[in-house]
Amino acid sequence: MRRTLTPLLALGAIGLGLVGCSAPAETPAPAGETTSSAAPEGGKTFKIGVSIPAATHGWTGGVVYWANEESKKHPGFEFNIQTADKPEDQINDLETMMTQGVDALVVLATESAPLTPIAKQIRDKGILLVSVDRGFTEPVAHAFVQGDNKAFGRMAAEYMAEKLGGKGDIVILEGLPSTVNTDRVEAFRAEIAKSPNIRILESQPGNWNRQKSLEVMQVMLTKHPKIDAIWSSDDDMSEGVEQALKEAGRAEGIWMLGGGGKKEIIKRIMDGDPLYPATVTYPPSMITDGIRTAVELLKEGRKPETQETRLVELKLITPETAKDNYFPDATY
Repeated sequence: MRRTLTPLLALGAIGLGLVGCSAPAETPAPAGETTSSAAPEGGKTFKIGVSIPAATHGWTGGVVYWANEESKKHPGFEFNIQTADKPEDQINDLETMMTQGVDALVVLATESAPLTPIAKQIRDKGILLVSVDRGFTEPVAHAFVQGDNKAFGRMAAEYMAEKLGGKGDIVILEGLPSTVNTDRVEAFRAEIAKSPNIRILESQPGNWNRQKSLEVMQVMLTKHPKIDAIWSSDDDMSEGVEQALKEAGRAEGIWMLGGGGKKEIIKRIMDGDPLYPATVTYPPSMITDGIRTAVELLKEGRKPETQETRLVELKLITPETAKDNYFPDATY
């Protein structure tokens, strides 16, 4: 059963609906440091562990920034923010924080499947568990904050089908194995299937990584002499794809649709770059909503029996709307 977490997450509305809000582009505080504010007189100091992927690309860099910023805003709460490159490192971080006696854990999984067993252990130990963005393969969290990834894939397919006039050859670069990627790709394929004259030539993982996407696109270009459009599904991956296109001399006559709302991509959309006609937002600031959810549930002393879910609304950014969504001082 899925329930909307509207009352708990109302405080997080500011910043979640906007891509890379116009906060100063300062360097994120180092992860792994404990931050705390004085508890109210006579009050309990709650300990919250935050486990997120390392800042290996722009979007996760934004997550690290927003997590550190949010941790400064809650008197009476002590935060331990840890970042990890790989699932096994994240599992080790979570095991360590569990032994340190945390009251809650906010987890943005590096990958869904490997993190699900440790998520079950967290819940079984009575620790409040809030999942953000990349959910577990089973609904074991007490609360789940996620972007509307089915809408992400559907909006991308609708735009591509319309711009292609219902016919053409496309390729897909997917993200990491996770519920996020599954929801996006399945929704995209279901929508694009409504245009039978659009052929998906190939779909390969780019892992939301620029270098990986460069390498994948290089291979695709050797296999497919005709590609009309590319769904890269991530703005960082788009930059790797662009490099491959330019190196192969095929940047003309092809366009792509990414995702995330990276400020550099929005600027190019705003400037009318034919390679980047649009993108779909996916704000890294949603981590703040996950932290605020943990804070509110701890204050209420409540652990939902069934996973409560809130969807973060996403937007399609086009040249007509890019100016209103471009924040040059943003972290992402």
